[in-house]
Amino acid sequence: MDTTRLDVFALDPVTLRWINSELTVAMDWYDRCVVGLRLTPVSTKSVDAASVLYQAFRPRPARFDWPAHAVWPEHGIPRSVLMDTTAIERPGAASPAVVPETIVVDHGKIYVSEHLTSVCQRMGISIQPARLRTGRDKGPVERFFRTLREDLLQALPGYKGPDVHSRGVNPEGDAFFFLDELEAIIREWVATVYHHRPHSSLLDPHLPKLRMSPAMMFEHGVARAGYIEVPRDPDLGYEFLKTEWRTIQHYGVEIDGRRYNGPILKLKENEDSPYGKANGRWPFQVDPDDITRVYLRAPDPHEPDSRPRWHTLRWEHAPSLDMPLSEDALQFARKLAKAKYAYPDDKIAVADLLERWNVGLGQTLPERRMALRLSREQAAIELPEETQEPTISALPSVARVLAAAAPSSEELVPVVEEPVAEIGDDDSEDELDEDFYADALEDV
Repeated sequence: MDTTRLDVFALDPVTLRWINSELTVAMDWYDRCVVGLRLTPVSTKSVDAASVLYQAFRPRPARFDWPAHAVWPEHGIPRSVLMDTTAIERPGAASPAVVPETIVVDHGKIYVSEHLTSVCQRMGISIQPARLRTGRDKGPVERFFRTLREDLLQALPGYKGPDVHSRGVNPEGDAFFFLDELEAIIREWVATVYHHRPHSSLLDPHLPKLRMSPAMMFEHGVARAGYIEVPRDPDLGYEFLKTEWRTIQHYGVEIDGRRYNGPILKLKENEDSPYGKANGRWPFQVDPDDITRVYLRAPDPHEPDSRPRWHTLRWEHAPSLDMPLSEDALQFARKLAKAKYAYPDDKIAVADLLERWNVGLGQTLPERRMALRLSREQAAIELPEETQEPTISALPSVARVLAAAAPSSEELVPVVEEPVAEIGDDDSEDELDEDFYADALEDV
């Protein structure tokens, strides 16, 4: 895994100005397949590195307009069942699914952070740091960055080059790809071109003259080592979020000055934490890009023998927001409110920040980065949708009764509505009846 700054500009959808971007990549060392990537504005955070690692377990779906050779088979389909591939609605995966045993990283703060190390500990992945100032320890991914620049980025508008001699006349004025569009272009190039181009370093010792592509090398590895069993837990995304250890109080739980509460905390308030070395604290999963909610895994108190499931706890000011709010944005809003008010709170701080952005005052570089992360259509880690109580009419038994009581299509008689005359004061002369008001003033 590694992160690099791209030599091409992207557009900020908030201010419509150019912005630098960084690409984080996870590559399988055996076959050189890119199993995860994420494009972010400067600077990259630990949650971005964790999301790239999550893509190794959960590949992003491929686009429907991709060619057939660029689509990988959907992982998780049983091998002993024969089925028609046209019956599958999803087009397939954009990259192969792998289970990393070891990741090689440099000494960047996002790779040595507690967030990523705790994720690797939970998933059983060991971390091997590269040697200082030794680029060959991450040789394949460094070579990928060069190939990406020479084969794709330099052909895009807004390319600025690695130095001043490679810059164009006005690369800032040529940039018109948004950050999400630029990431989609890179994903498509990796899937359609890079994975199917022969590499000089990919070969079989028994056939030294045969140059294989990453896709061929992946098939070669599966034929030798067998199938790769990737966990299909739908709640796997929670394991890649940041863990905060907190105690449960009577008002809920407090994380960085934010209070969260939910029905599960009322049942766990007087219960001891099952984690003996945590001094009574419970682990809460936090998404830095959306702090309006946190997650706690605990068994259902009404079913003690059931499997622990994830419970959502909402921020006390979340009902006033209809959008995600990042951790950086809240800290910046608190800083502005502290300089403006004598006794600020989070509700006033967030309201002022949103008003500031709506009137177009978010012109500073930190504000542009925070707004850009919030404007992304796709979250860093895809979490399952929250389960809601079904409506009464959606219950199977009620649906059958309603279906039986509903009239059949043969009994339905179309009703033709007669045109209704317009009612108002603007009547035409033809619609006025002069004789109607003739005796209106006569004495009765």
